[in-house]
Amino acid sequence: MSNEKATTTRTYGLCTLKFKGAENEKAKEQERAVASEAYDQELASLIDHTLLKPEASKEELQQVCAEARQYRFATVCVNSSNIPLVATLLLGSSVKPIAVVGFPLGAATAKAKAYESREAIAAGAREIDMVINIGAMKSKEYRTVYEDICAVVLASAPYPVKVILETSGLTHDEKVAACVLSKTAGAAFVKTSTGFAKGGATVEDIALMRSLVGPEMGVKASGGVRTREDADAMIKAGASRIGASSSVAIVTGKKGSSSY
Repeated sequence: MSNEKATTTRTYGLCTLKFKGAENEKAKEQERAVASEAYDQELASLIDHTLLKPEASKEELQQVCAEARQYRFATVCVNSSNIPLVATLLLGSSVKPIAVVGFPLGAATAKAKAYESREAIAAGAREIDMVINIGAMKSKEYRTVYEDICAVVLASAPYPVKVILETSGLTHDEKVAACVLSKTAGAAFVKTSTGFAKGGATVEDIALMRSLVGPEMGVKASGGVRTREDADAMIKAGASRIGASSSVAIVTGKKGSSSY
């Protein structure tokens, strides 16, 4: 009898991907195993485990998904081109695949962002994190900002959309306007940062965003959250989700070195 593992095949349009059964089995074994180190499951359930660097390899994506299954993070957040692989690796788990859209600049057209959102959803994404049109916001072109968000919300339905404000580059009044527009457009969350700009999440910004959107929307802190203390401070200020690539370090009480 052959010892070769079965192969899982998934088709996306004209593209067919094959995954060795051994890879899926390894992920399942890690998920079933009891971690030798203690970790905070309640905190883990609030974390979007993130890998957004453009050079992310298949092996790194596999590792991130294995960690997400093992620690039962809320989601795995990746670039939209990596969703087919990530969605397959997370099959059978409670972890959701997330795609970023218009990332990291937010400067694509509304139609382009909507198309990318539809493609990501079709490939298996179950949440969309879009970058706001920052230039339009700085120019006070609020209708453009609103319609940009609306286009992605409609394209992603019924799945939730988070709007990345890139708060480090906005004034107080621009943050206020961005939150109001996001809520009016039907977004599910507002989110601080891409992790690719000059600054990340701050307690002050999280508190402001929570005060503006109220209890019915989510607030995601991302960018620079590397320790349990960082995460706790954001949650205390009003964050309901944490975006981090140092997720394992956060839930095990260590310190991560990643910039996101």
